[in-house]
Amino acid sequence: MDKIILTATKREESGKKNRALREAGQVPAIVYGHGEKPRSIKVDARLMDKTFAKAGGNKIIGLKVDEGKDENVLIHEIQQDGRTGAILHADLYLVKMDEKIRTEIPLHFIGESTAVYQLEGTLVKNLEEVEVEALPGDLPESIEVDISILDDFEKSIHVSDLKIPANVELLAEAEDLVARVEPPRSEEELAELDAEVEETLPEGVAEEPTEGQEGESDTDKEPKSE
Repeated sequence: MDKIILTATKREESGKKNRALREAGQVPAIVYGHGEKPRSIKVDARLMDKTFAKAGGNKIIGLKVDEGKDENVLIHEIQQDGRTGAILHADLYLVKMDEKIRTEIPLHFIGESTAVYQLEGTLVKNLEEVEVEALPGDLPESIEVDISILDDFEKSIHVSDLKIPANVELLAEAEDLVARVEPPRSEEELAELDAEVEETLPEGVAEEPTEGQEGESDTDKEPKSE
């Protein structure tokens, strides 16, 4: 697969000026690593979105700033808009292909669990990613987790069960739980949950108003925002 290239330009804007930068369709970013002085750059927002969608945070990409040479980087961290998911800022970490790095690798769940589709259990994923250490060129895009072995409610998958590629060191604890299947709740358990939700104060005891609500009428309350 061809190496992904992210093009960028030097950035002079900072602080409040970054807002105008984003409105113009640019994402402010920082390049750092290996003792080099951090550099401010800006990237086309659409290109940044496409690059992150393909590379995530564990695939080496080439960064080309202005007319400079390509540099190997990882998208180390991004900040996203909580409402739209748009990338607001990116941290790009410089890597050397002959030096090991630590990063998080996502887990890719495959297969079908009979405890889920036949016994009506609920798949619980305790981990979505694991930390590894490896040379940049040996980093896998993901680690597969086959949940077909979860054919009853007694079985579980732990970190020690994961199949890790050669030349990759897994840093997570071997006994950490990755996934299991919880049995469906009984009618008695569901009834107990409903009872907890519907629990009320003893008869004759009025609920005390919280601070700032004493004497407040329905007409005085501000409408809730949508």
